[in-house]
Amino acid sequence: MKIPFEKYHGTGNDFILIDQREKKYLTRRNTATIRQMCSRHFGIGADGLMFLQNKKGYDFEMIYFNSDGNESSMCGNGGRCISHFAHQLGIFRKEAKFLAIDGDHEAKVSKKNWVELKMGDVSQVEKGRGFFVLNTGSPHYVKFVKDVAKVDVNKKGSAIRYNERFRNEGINVNFVETNGKGIKIATYERGVENETLSCGTGITAAAISYAFRQMKSQSSYSIPIEAKGGNLEVKFEIEKNTFKNIWLCGEATFVFKGVFEK
Repeated sequence: MKIPFEKYHGTGNDFILIDQREKKYLTRRNTATIRQMCSRHFGIGADGLMFLQNKKGYDFEMIYFNSDGNESSMCGNGGRCISHFAHQLGIFRKEAKFLAIDGDHEAKVSKKNWVELKMGDVSQVEKGRGFFVLNTGSPHYVKFVKDVAKVDVNKKGSAIRYNERFRNEGINVNFVETNGKGIKIATYERGVENETLSCGTGITAAAISYAFRQMKSQSSYSIPIEAKGGNLEVKFEIEKNTFKNIWLCGEATFVFKGVFEK
């Protein structure tokens, strides 16, 4: 079977996208095929793969898989990339509403490659000794460090992801450096089991942790983020200890398209 696909990246976080509105090329059971397609040695190569499907009451539905072939929780950069893909397919013009595993999302395409994705509200943030734990559609551990460039992300991230507390369900691990204007970040992603150049839900978690750590009285934030794959921005408001109206903003870029033969 021939599977047409397009490849996108969101600040270096790369994905395979399959339009399944008219024909179902793959299902959730095709774990081995999804894993092979994402393989950088034996397939196309990607951090994850997404189905774009019809869903009544929405412009489309997003179904996301990590590179290990398993369906996973929300992916922020994936959400931005699939929104750009849907826009290019003519599914919507400027604004869209779509369904993902964590619920409803809105997306805006305002200029070339720039996509803004509305994330879910966050009302619970755990503050530990030198770290934060929160869920921004996916679970995240955020640790502030002096110099992100000096962190062995795979070694330290893996140790936290596989410790006794997080081993079973896994957690994404973010190392964050403040730089006066905003933050720098490096992320170890579960499911990929490696560092990725950018992680949308991780960037969102880091921005919220940054604001939580500041303990300022301001009610709205716009935080510039420097990931290893590029620059993004996270905007949100704080109301009664809840982070609301959260928008993950940045470029979503088409790379190439092709056909995979199964």
